[in-house]
Amino acid sequence: MANLNKVYLMGRLTRDPELRYTPKGTAVADIGMAINRYRGGGDGGERTEETTFVDVTLWGRQAEIVNQYLAKGREVFIEGRLQLDSWEDKASGQKRSKLKVVGESMQFIGGPGGSGGSSGGEGGNYSSSNSGYQSGGQESSSPDQGASSSQGSGSYDDEEEDDIPF
Repeated sequence: MANLNKVYLMGRLTRDPELRYTPKGTAVADIGMAINRYRGGGDGGERTEETTFVDVTLWGRQAEIVNQYLAKGREVFIEGRLQLDSWEDKASGQKRSKLKVVGESMQFIGGPGGSGGSSGGEGGNYSSSNSGYQSGGQESSSPDQGASSSQGSGSYDDEEEDDIPF
């Protein structure tokens, strides 16, 4: 049986991104996200909100982009994987661990103010396999398209009628 480690998160940043560089010059950004979940409200019951806080780490060009364009309160969609970090606490000598998300791709949601949903050119996709940032809510299928992609209005490519399966 195959294993699967995939996470999809959409929420708001709880703090500004923290950008640093490894000794070899690779950019690393840490962000905190708050993800809200609403429950109840059926049959006249009270609707409750549950908030989960998640730490996310982004690498390379993706880290630089998140540092440049996102700030506390902005909404973002992250696709990534879970990773368990373990270490020994220097003060107490106890073994500690923390579950976090390593971001593999992201999409900005809403405009510069961080409000509203994404529609057309307001959002932007960025995947760690891409060579650059794209606006318009489309993800590139090949790395060489990157930021120089000329896709016009940001809408999906028109499919030919022959490609429709019905």
